[in-house]
Amino acid sequence: MANTYSQVYLQIVFGVKNRLSIIQSEWKNDLCKYICGIVNNLRCKPIIINGVGDHLHLLIGLKPTISISELVQKIKANSSRWINENNLVRGKFEWQSGYGVFSYSHSQLTQVINYIKNQEVHHSKKTFSQEYEEFLKAFEIEYEKKYIFEELRYIESRKG
Repeated sequence: MANTYSQVYLQIVFGVKNRLSIIQSEWKNDLCKYICGIVNNLRCKPIIINGVGDHLHLLIGLKPTISISELVQKIKANSSRWINENNLVRGKFEWQSGYGVFSYSHSQLTQVINYIKNQEVHHSKKTFSQEYEEFLKAFEIEYEKKYIFEELRYIESRKG
């Protein structure tokens, strides 16, 4: 076949290391625009990016020329470098080591776009941990609760 055609829509979710709420509204839109540039440069299609202080949601049209893990690694590495080079946080900014990725059909895009667009509203009612567990359950992904947000539990255990 002369050409490759694909239609793969992914919602990628990842948080700030140690669940710190340090993504500030003053520069969050610039961060989302920067990530859009990263995604475009990787020849994928950014559809919407939004989040709150401790995490982001990205809806992306994935091209078959890049793996999911490579895409996420490049997004996280380049965006954290951008945050650090622009001195947007005190200390060194880092994303969590893992991520969630969930696939959608074309008919579900409007619903997912609206969900991502309204992150501030969702998180006035539930935490990132609660939201993340709901995703894992809805997509029937097996997980062990003790390994979700392990970094946060480690910090909380050190406080006590």
